[in-house]
Amino acid sequence: METPNTSEKRKKIIYWIFTLWMALGMASTAIVQLMKTKDELDNFTNLGYPSYLMTIIGVWKILGVIVILIPKQLLLKEWAYAGFFFVMSGAVISHLIVGDPAGRTLPAVLLFALVIISWYFRPANRKISVSSQ
Repeated sequence: METPNTSEKRKKIIYWIFTLWMALGMASTAIVQLMKTKDELDNFTNLGYPSYLMTIIGVWKILGVIVILIPKQLLLKEWAYAGFFFVMSGAVISHLIVGDPAGRTLPAVLLFALVIISWYFRPANRKISVSSQ
């Protein structure tokens, strides 16, 4: 039988596994975007985006990872998750629209799934609670 404490502990473990995996993925893709490697530049231009967008997205990803990992700052965390949701859903949709093969689309799908799972399993102390008055 699963107790409430066991359930919360399991949720917290799931949260941290997926959050750290998401943070690693976001940070590594941000670094590649900020470095403007040839492969990433080709990927961006294939999707129809200007190269300067790589810098903007790379900086925001780094800032988002920092906010997600630090304690407190609950409103900023929600904004970071929302930003990750929009950038990764946009990446998936962009790859699908241009007809990229699964091998080029899958990394975006994976990061998108990690964002959703991390957000869903975040502990109560990392959620904004709305109290009714």
